Amino acid sequence: MNCAKRRKEGQGVNSGPGLRERKKQRTRNALLRAALELFTTKGYEETTVDEIAEAVDVSQRTFFRYFANKQEAVFAVQEMVEARFVEVLRERPAHETPLVALREAVLGAWEAMGQSIEEVVPVELHMSTYQMIESTPSLLAVHMRRSIETEDEVARVIAEREGLDMETDPRPRVAVAAFSGVMRVTGRLWGAGEDTSLESIRELTGQYLDHLGPALAQDWHTR
Repeated sequence: MNCAKRRKEGQGVNSGPGLRERKKQRTRNALLRAALELFTTKGYEETTVDEIAEAVDVSQRTFFRYFANKQEAVFAVQEMVEARFVEVLRERPAHETPLVALREAVLGAWEAMGQSIEEVVPVELHMSTYQMIESTPSLLAVHMRRSIETEDEVARVIAEREGLDMETDPRPRVAVAAFSGVMRVTGRLWGAGEDTSLESIRELTGQYLDHLGPALAQDWHTR
């Protein structure tokens, strides 16, 4: 076998897994999009795995290759967004104060994530899913539990940035708790509004985070 032929065959072998991975990713994205569309139009509890699989013309078994259950599909994109936020937070300049780093990280992550979300599902569908989670008691409970876990991870990142021991110094947890409280408030306000765009929640969050420091530090009484 000559060198040219070996190279050609080698390229064919190497390209196989790449093609398979892309096909698997397309199938996962299609299942995720179908699931979220059904959840947001029909309702989470009312939607079955069979209906999701049927919408993509695959078997129920195929769905379970990609998702352990419906709940995992609900939070798949949100998990990606949260992971990106933590990644961006780790990259913020060391001179920034914790609240500034948190603010810039969340706004920066959303700006960068718009394109990444679009590669999986439409941004509008992701935002509708967020509203659906807020209005579904069983999912809201899971969302709150996941938020607590994320807060703990973020507090550890802040502690590392500041060179603090989180077990003996409460400030990282206090700062993240205040930040997370603002995020929950703006999320509820945005969900109750008419503008469900990514830009809308980003702008609202920025406005409320700008008030966080002054609200905690200033005397509110009028003189």
